[in-house]
Amino acid sequence: MGMLSHDQLVEMGFSELGDNVMISDKASIYSPELITIGSNVRIDDFVVLAAGVGGITIHSFVHIAVGATLIGAGNITLSQFSGLSSRVSIYSSSDDYSGETLTNPTVPEKFKNVVNADVFIGRHVIVGSGSVVLPGTTLEDGVAIAALSLVNKDCRSFGIYAGNPVKRISDRKQKLLELEKEFTSSLKANE
Repeated sequence: MGMLSHDQLVEMGFSELGDNVMISDKASIYSPELITIGSNVRIDDFVVLAAGVGGITIHSFVHIAVGATLIGAGNITLSQFSGLSSRVSIYSSSDDYSGETLTNPTVPEKFKNVVNADVFIGRHVIVGSGSVVLPGTTLEDGVAIAALSLVNKDCRSFGIYAGNPVKRISDRKQKLLELEKEFTSSLKANE
């Protein structure tokens, strides 16, 4: 996988850009001026970041795997140590599917009823391959979403969720919080 150089990333004009950011040269970035990226972030091949007016915020130590999509007019936030597996789709906008309005971006706004709502992904959240996260949802710290799940409601901290739509199936262990402290301490020791 070829990565864009630091100079190429700076030239793209991100709102903010941290250190050690690796973005594939096969990723598609739309409206980079509305995208904030922290440090130690990796974005793989064929990822689409399409920021609307709400922007996209990607904090430090985040991985976005092959083919993931983040798109919409609402804000999308990925907190520290979160990760999206391959083909995860996060939408902060959605057309009205009721049949009361027209749909798709080729139609003028006055004929549509697009819903825009922020999506918040907390610290240590992992979203499994092929899952879809819909507008207006919050995945609190430590949530794990099983592969091929549909997230259409908020998910409470340190829960494991699965299904279409998701439901909480069990609790998630919290040892990763101790490992985070050990890891961040090691970073400070190396400064």
